[in-house]
Amino acid sequence: MTALPESTNATYDFVGIGLGPFNLGLACLTEPIAELDGVFLESKPGFEWHSGMFLDGAHLQTPFMSDLVTLADPTSPYSFLNYLKESGRLYSFYIRENFYPLRVEYDDYCRWAANKLRNVRFGTTVTQVTYDDGAELYVIHTESGETYRARRLVLGTGTVPFVPEACQGLDGDLFHNAHYMHRKAELQAKKSITIVGSGQSAAEIYYELLAEIDVHDYQLNWVTRSPRFFPLEYTKLTLEMTSPDYIDYFRALPEETRYRLEKQQKGLFKGINSELIDSIFDLLYQKNVTSGGRPVPTRLLTNSSLNTASYEDGLYTLGFHQDEQDKDFEIRTEGLVLATGYHYRPPAFLEPVRDRLRFDGHGRFDVGRNYAIDTTGRGVFLQNAGVHTHSITSPDLGMGAYRNSSIIRELLGTEYYPVEKTIAFQEFAV
Repeated sequence: MTALPESTNATYDFVGIGLGPFNLGLACLTEPIAELDGVFLESKPGFEWHSGMFLDGAHLQTPFMSDLVTLADPTSPYSFLNYLKESGRLYSFYIRENFYPLRVEYDDYCRWAANKLRNVRFGTTVTQVTYDDGAELYVIHTESGETYRARRLVLGTGTVPFVPEACQGLDGDLFHNAHYMHRKAELQAKKSITIVGSGQSAAEIYYELLAEIDVHDYQLNWVTRSPRFFPLEYTKLTLEMTSPDYIDYFRALPEETRYRLEKQQKGLFKGINSELIDSIFDLLYQKNVTSGGRPVPTRLLTNSSLNTASYEDGLYTLGFHQDEQDKDFEIRTEGLVLATGYHYRPPAFLEPVRDRLRFDGHGRFDVGRNYAIDTTGRGVFLQNAGVHTHSITSPDLGMGAYRNSSIIRELLGTEYYPVEKTIAFQEFAV
């Protein structure tokens, strides 16, 4: 990767803050556009994507075509297929006959792409964004004292691990599943482990810990407030909800309707791969057959909300409420893993320009159809964090290239990459 000049006196067409997969895709797609001068700032020393969840065999839940660029530009040199070719694995991937890249492979692909780019600055922490009214420019201040000036901003700071209120400030060595691989060894040294939460990450961790339960001899609990262990719905007509057509429909709904649907649609993007659910059952069956008549030391509990938590003498006491029975119960455990998802928190560095940003009636960003969140409707764009405005397309990797094509159209004032208008067979609105 070619280093950018130290001088920050230049005025950029845009500055991207944060470098997850979505802003990295934007960096790849804007790099060949001579008419756009942009730079991306990332606080980490290099690209990193969910390294704490690189379990053996864990893979994406979207096909390889949902890479950084292909659905916007199939000819891009930053495609996943080109990464495979340069890595000497293209034929192996072809023979594998599996559309879903390994999670660790996808991370390596993203680092491969990032290392080719000239418009990325790692190790650059943004501390404050201000606005120069006279010059009509955003001024981005960094921890090192450098400043960047830009006409537009693209926010890609991503989501952060969510910790339930009962566990906030709790002592001990509990951790979010985002750190699982880094803490796995110490976790398995405990006599009891409880996983709280549901979804793909919780299921992957439970399966791995269950597979090794005989080796380490711990009690393993998995508790979720969901009524059941929901499978990820992956039927093709449902997948049409990740489309421009559905964005148009969803974005036009009343705000309260969108918020109600946000809660109802979690199973469409936060469910568990059905094959993994079956594998968990099969493993439980196998463990039961080979246990010599002894119960397998594991519990799976649904409909159970975590209401209280305390820690004393190396032991957590977790207070749950079984919602359907309306009964309280407790679980005591040495190890505690919170597979409780992620949530978006507006970065503190935006506080000086808060009056230039739009918020809805619930206090969240009012994300326009073109992904802008500022009062002008064309100055500050948001990656992800828009489930309440753009539904399940917001976190979907497969829609990243579409969103970036739309943002590039706004930055340029012309359509550089064709932006699809309609792709669905079904009609969402009457």
